[in-house]
Amino acid sequence: MGLMKMKKNRKYNYKPRFYKGEGSPFELKHKFDEHRTTVSPAKGIKGKIDAAISDYKYNPDENVSKRVIIIIAILVLLFLFIIGFDLSIFLPKS
Repeated sequence: MGLMKMKKNRKYNYKPRFYKGEGSPFELKHKFDEHRTTVSPAKGIKGKIDAAISDYKYNPDENVSKRVIIIIAILVLLFLFIIGFDLSIFLPKS
């Protein structure tokens, strides 16, 4: 039915009259294409997740890992608080 598919843009063979540079002046290139693998056309949710994980895995910044672990821990604790999980089972009995 085509409800979930994105429309492709039409391509025209227009050449500017006074452009003397190399390549196409209308080519839109992302600034970080050479450095990241996550900047690419849509390839489904599994492909996007795999690309993001590989980009995260080879990131040399160690602060990112700590930050992600802290964010995940806060979200897990918030989830446990919302569902009413009793955290007292982790405390020693007196």
